[in-house]
Amino acid sequence: MDALDTKYARLLETIRGLESVVVAFSGGVDSTLLARAAKDALGDRAILATADSETYPEGELAEARRLAALIGLRHVVVRTDELANPEYAENGVNRCFFCKEELFTHLAPIAEREGCRALVYGANVDDLGDHRPGMRAARERGVRAPMIDAGLTKQEIRDLSRALGLPTWDKPAFACLSSRFQYGDRITAEKLRRVDAAEAFLKSLGFRQFRVRHHDRLARLEIAREEMPGLWADGRHEAIVARFRELGYVYVAVDLAGLQSGSANLILKLGKTRS
Repeated sequence: MDALDTKYARLLETIRGLESVVVAFSGGVDSTLLARAAKDALGDRAILATADSETYPEGELAEARRLAALIGLRHVVVRTDELANPEYAENGVNRCFFCKEELFTHLAPIAEREGCRALVYGANVDDLGDHRPGMRAARERGVRAPMIDAGLTKQEIRDLSRALGLPTWDKPAFACLSSRFQYGDRITAEKLRRVDAAEAFLKSLGFRQFRVRHHDRLARLEIAREEMPGLWADGRHEAIVARFRELGYVYVAVDLAGLQSGSANLILKLGKTRS
């Protein structure tokens, strides 16, 4: 734990140097550790802010409220409307830029109103190696990523969360629901609701690490490999097919590669390789 202790101390030092912050708080693994660090470093000079929108999985807002209360910081919820931006809804490869731009546009007035000197969000070192247009939006708006400054990886964030007693240390990673669509597939509120309902059903069956990738009439399930055998236990596969057809899918497929975070970016990586 010595190396982790050093990195956490560095994280606290970075946040203290900002003097007062608004934390972009989703209730996920990364933002929850960042929120705890902000509390440790600044006390009441840190505020948590959560964006609620159609792209946010149902139930996660209640979880964010619970975690904010556990950490003990003031929590503000703002409504965002990413789909109102045609450049977001068209779902190009830079979709996440417009998502983060919408988020930070709504958080900046909170920071100004509350007299907070900085906005911070939970990007980590591992994010630097993937296609993350949202990070450009953060840079352009001067939003800080203290966990990158501290050199923290995703696994180190989980390890620190566990050491600090945060219940999110083993929480499955989740991203906005728009990540379930292939680039170029226009995003609508109806599609988001369908994917959200499909994933809620899988969660009700006890699955923890999964994504439902939307391909028109086909739902492609990415499930952690260790959980795949459970698909065929107790007739679950039949229940999944029946429920998904109620939601409008005709075909249900299982991706043999298992759960792949950011799998939409495979097209970008494979395209570069083939060219």
